[in-house]
Amino acid sequence: MDKSKQPFRKYKRSFRRRLSPIGWGDRIDYRNMSLISRFISEQGKILSRRVNKLTLKQQRLITIAIKQARILSLLPFLNNEKQFEKAESIPRTTGPRTRNK
Repeated sequence: MDKSKQPFRKYKRSFRRRLSPIGWGDRIDYRNMSLISRFISEQGKILSRRVNKLTLKQQRLITIAIKQARILSLLPFLNNEKQFEKAESIPRTTGPRTRNK
C-alpha cells in the first residue's frame, strides 16, 4: 500500500509515569520540615501542583501540613527577609525636617 493512500492514523501518546518527589516512605506531616520546605517558594508561598508534580491528594496533604506548620510557628507565613534588609539600610531621620539655605 502506498504511503499516500494510507488512512490517517491518530497515534496514541505513550503514558510515561513521572517519578513523584515524595518517596514511598515519606510521611506528609507538619513536623517533617525537610519534606515540606521543598514545596515552598523563597517568598514562603505554597507552590502549585503543576510545579510540584504531585497528585491531587498529595497536594492537598502538603497544603494542610504547611498550614498547620505555619499556625504552630514552625514556618513563617511570609519570608520577607530581603525587604527587612533594604529597610534597615535606608537612613531614617527623626524630628522635624529643616531646610538648609
